[in-house]
Amino acid sequence: MCPTPPDGLRPRLPSPLQRIEDERFARRGVELLLKRDDLIHRDLPGNKYRKLVLNLRAAADAGHDTLLTFGGAYSNHLRATAAAGRLLGFATIGVVRGDELADRPLNPSLRRCVSDGMRLHFVDRATYRRKTEPETLTAILRATDAPAAYVVPEGGSNTLAVRGCTALGEELRGHTDVAAVACGTGGTLAGLAAGLGPDRQALGIPVLKGGFLGDDIAALQRGTFGEPTANWALDERFHWGGYARTPPELIAFAEDFEDRHGPETGLSVEHLYVAKLLYALTVLSEEGAFRPGTRLTAVITGTRDALQG
Repeated sequence: MCPTPPDGLRPRLPSPLQRIEDERFARRGVELLLKRDDLIHRDLPGNKYRKLVLNLRAAADAGHDTLLTFGGAYSNHLRATAAAGRLLGFATIGVVRGDELADRPLNPSLRRCVSDGMRLHFVDRATYRRKTEPETLTAILRATDAPAAYVVPEGGSNTLAVRGCTALGEELRGHTDVAAVACGTGGTLAGLAAGLGPDRQALGIPVLKGGFLGDDIAALQRGTFGEPTANWALDERFHWGGYARTPPELIAFAEDFEDRHGPETGLSVEHLYVAKLLYALTVLSEEGAFRPGTRLTAVITGTRDALQG
């Protein structure tokens, strides 16, 4: 069941499901669908809306007037939180990784945050790595003069976010056999898999290297549902060197995919997440990873103008 949005948000739910014709999949007997979560909300697209909606409701119900969250200099989770604050009347604080950035001009993502009313607080990278430790978090809250702020974790991934993303899987029940999503912190995949149910498979394509995400997803599901589900898997081969790494071959693929399908769908292929997902699915299909007759859904979590972080 879709969570009830806080007043002030008007999401488009369920998000559209589009079937596209692509011979790279068709010749393997695979039906490719696009779950257009990028169309849910102009300012909180895709997994950003789904991960934030229950956190925003909890913050409002508990009487908080300030949201504090974390991200890197190009984190669009920060952008989405800032936009939510503007729309719903929360003050917002963004704790940004890298104190060396404090004296530099703001990049476009951080400028957008500031224009939406977010106050930025830059911390050194060692402190940022310890941000979940109680003493460090308390010090950050004290330094930002926001001891009573509602804290949203980096990327928005917590048990409320996982529950919010469960609706994504529920919307796809009966319409897909495999649902695939690009993964940053893992909250979307954790909820997607649970919502799909045990007879459907969720596939995650990590966009960061390191091999740590499987443990994180299992921990998120354990904290949310009591135990991990058994219907998800990760393919770690398609991060292209790590987050924000977009070599020319990947950009060329994204542009070609958009040329093929953009005119009929209105899709603009975002490069940090969505391009890696679609490239991975194309390779996997050509490798024969999906049985003939498989309905394969790619979850589109953002566009070039509304990135996810």
